[in-house]
Amino acid sequence: MSIPLLIGPADRTVPITVQRRTSKPPAEAFRIIAPIDLPSVFHPVAPFPGVTRVLNQNDTWDHTGPSRNPQFSDGSQVDEQLTEYTEGTSFAYQLTGFTNVLSSLAVGVRGEWTFTPDGEGTLIRWSYEFKPRPGRRWILAGPFAPLWRRYMRAALARCVAAVESGA
Repeated sequence: MSIPLLIGPADRTVPITVQRRTSKPPAEAFRIIAPIDLPSVFHPVAPFPGVTRVLNQNDTWDHTGPSRNPQFSDGSQVDEQLTEYTEGTSFAYQLTGFTNVLSSLAVGVRGEWTFTPDGEGTLIRWSYEFKPRPGRRWILAGPFAPLWRRYMRAALARCVAAVESGA
């Protein structure tokens, strides 16, 4: 399935990446994180809301193409679509149609998770690539980035805890 991509080679984006290790092998970490229950790991981290539920998921989150609408604790939502899925190693998605403040800062986001062997365990790397609206790149790259990185680190820590517990 071919999905029109939000971000192209000519776009000047704002990437933010976090990573963390787990003692579990890549396939196991991937199996737990790819379909993870979003409200269980995306809690509020000021100034950002948490995910409270997911609506309109049109298929299982295990191949390219499904979409859904994460709902946030501030009453906003976003459109999410799975754009890439390589069993056991990586998946990527696009977020568009934000109904919160991000709608004034970014056209959308490309998220990507990779699971790389690291000794007996896995290096999990999660990247968010923001496609800024005209004149807004400086906000995303400047004051926004460290706050968003903190949000990502907290969510990734909860994901790794789920992997370690075998949830």
